[in-house]
Formats: sequence, structure tokens, C-alpha cells
Amino acid sequence: MNELPQNAFRDRPDLYVETEGEFAGWRTWTRDSFETHNGPFWHRMDENGRVQCAFRVEKKHLNGQRNVHGGCFMSFADYCLFAIASSVLEGPGVTVSFACEFLDAAREGELVECEGEITRAGGSLIFLRGVLKSGDRSLFTFSGTIKRVKWKKPAGTGAVAT
Repeated sequence: MNELPQNAFRDRPDLYVETEGEFAGWRTWTRDSFETHNGPFWHRMDENGRVQCAFRVEKKHLNGQRNVHGGCFMSFADYCLFAIASSVLEGPGVTVSFACEFLDAAREGELVECEGEITRAGGSLIFLRGVLKSGDRSLFTFSGTIKRVKWKKPAGTGAVAT
């Protein structure tokens, strides 16, 4: 359990595995400053081979109504796109489309989880969809498309995405 295919994190030296607390054994990425600041967001593989994603709602995730801010749900869902796609992405990618629907609110202390799936993976595009839930309550649905990015290293410079 909790083991992703070996190719899932190729070229991901920023993968971090939590060693204690509620999310011990769960993974996150540390390279994305925005997600690191707005999370922590976590993912792991369940016993059926499906990627699970989750975060515990903290005060910093709330809007003025004391519900999870819509931008937080959107950021977490984008994180989920990449975690779910990790077994087929095999390298860097970018989100090229994202659609969502807000269904219900979540409050401080709640556990928000994602159920999602790859609906199609082609040569350059990966299509996904998912739902964020707290317990049995659906909070947010989303779909998105990731484009695989090829990295080229120009002579005398660092790697850049093209």
C-alpha cells in the first residue's frame, strides 16, 4: 500500500514524505512555493492503487465567512490533478484547462479529501476529473487538462520548459 509506480516521480527530487502526525507516510512536493505556502496538501496511493489526496482545513484556508476560500479549493484541486496524473505524467507538465463547480462549504478542522481519475491520457495531454469531499458531503467538482512539457537544456544555461 501507499507505493506509486517507480516512474511516478521521475525527476522529482522535491518529493517529501511526512514522518509523523496525521499525514505520516503521505507525500507532498516542496518545489512549488505557492502550494507549500497554501497547503500543506498531501497525496498517497491507497490499497486499490488509486491516488488519494487530502488536507486538514486550517485558519489560513478560510475566507471572511469562515469557510474554506474558493481559491484554496481551486489550488488544492490543481495539486490533485498532478498527483492523480503522476503515474502517467512521467515528467513536468502544466495545467492548460481547469473547470470547477462549488457545491458546499468546509470549515476549520474538517478533512478535505479528493476522489479523482484520469479520463484519458494521450501523447501530450492528460484529461482528469475529480470531486472534493468532507466525509460524505461533496464540496467541489472539477475537471482539468495537463500538458506534458518537454525540457530542453540550451548550451551554457539551466533547464527551461518549452
